[in-house]
Amino acid sequence: PTKAEERPNFVVIMADDCTYRDLQVYGGQAQTPNLVSLASEGMKFTCCFQATAMCAPTRQNLLTGLYPVKNGAYANHSHAHPHVKSIIHHLQPVGYRMALTGIRHIGPEEVYPFRFSDNTADPDMDFIDKFISESKQAKQPFGLFAMCSSPHTPWTYGATSQYPIESIQLPPYLVDTEETRRAYAKYLAEITYFDDQVGQILQLIDQHQVRENTIVNVLSEQGSLFPFEKWTCYDAGLRSALIARYPKVIPANTESDAMEEYVDILPTLLDFAQPDPVAELDGKSFKQVLLGQQQKHKDYVFGIQTTLGINNATQGYGIRSVRNDSLKFIVNLFPENQFENALTMNPEEWSAHRESYLWWIRSWREKAAEDHQAQALWERYQRRPPVELYHIRDDPHELVNLAYDPAYQEAIDLLSKELSTWMQSQGDEGRETELKIAIRKN
Repeated sequence: PTKAEERPNFVVIMADDCTYRDLQVYGGQAQTPNLVSLASEGMKFTCCFQATAMCAPTRQNLLTGLYPVKNGAYANHSHAHPHVKSIIHHLQPVGYRMALTGIRHIGPEEVYPFRFSDNTADPDMDFIDKFISESKQAKQPFGLFAMCSSPHTPWTYGATSQYPIESIQLPPYLVDTEETRRAYAKYLAEITYFDDQVGQILQLIDQHQVRENTIVNVLSEQGSLFPFEKWTCYDAGLRSALIARYPKVIPANTESDAMEEYVDILPTLLDFAQPDPVAELDGKSFKQVLLGQQQKHKDYVFGIQTTLGINNATQGYGIRSVRNDSLKFIVNLFPENQFENALTMNPEEWSAHRESYLWWIRSWREKAAEDHQAQALWERYQRRPPVELYHIRDDPHELVNLAYDPAYQEAIDLLSKELSTWMQSQGDEGRETELKIAIRKN
């Protein structure tokens, strides 16, 4: 094995509730000059996915290399099983110093024994500065997770003057109201604020002269709070930005459409660090893709959404999905129920201190009362058929459900079989697993 001082450092920077396609570097409207620069120095992935569009399950999916049901953290704000091992257990024994700063949403402590910063809202730049300095002095490689709180609601950071509401282009699945546009401007401004945090961290890496031996990964986490993004298995919820830089190792200014998942990031970092192989992980290394030596990684990626445990969810609305490079197949486990979350609660239930960021959704209800298209969007958000199928290439916003078109029956049979096989491998019993979440929630 490589000596400890010769192993690469790594820094993983993650946004919070950020739809990948809104980033400038992915063709979106939010200005992200630091991400654009980083992509020019490394590789941009266009088909990276997490397994679930919720904060705590996504982060624990990333840190354990295991899908949510297997690691135990598949409900909102839930914890992993105590016996699960995280990246720390794999890298500390080979000499790594491991730290996390910013948002946590993980537990229990025995699974994630990081060195934590006191700041639990945003990455602490002084902490990062000190951590890198101490690691250099100790001649030890380091692993750092910088977990940002932006652009999670309430969207209070950044300059909205950069985003005049009349110029904003809303995705077609959002109801176009002035309030939606004003909220969207605040959201885009906070993405730019996140990009500035990325720039600060990259500056610290340069100041400590560890750029050449540090793998940097930037992730966007799951989709934003806007409908059809977070808490869904649509691409706007599950698809993620991933930009990777490792000077002289990862080819600069390159792009890959290879499909990979958050569960693959841990084994990839382990592959670069060269500890003993870890057989029990769900993910697999995509190091050869990063090196430019391989164009493809996976044939399928999977999704899971557990609604029980979300604020205002009183009934099950579990979702599972499987996707290849052109088709997305979704199974709604409780089609008889209504999808509930913070956005669907009655305005009089909002408390000023907690749900005031939902002010804009009221305009959807008002417009739906008099506009057929707005009514149809709101109805679709809350009630969906047992199965959905979308041709991602032709229909990237997943608007036209092909599941009941006989021409796609063979494709549905294949995707359904792949999804069932994956669920069985995870111990996922569908409806039964969804209704057990009270046992696993912490």
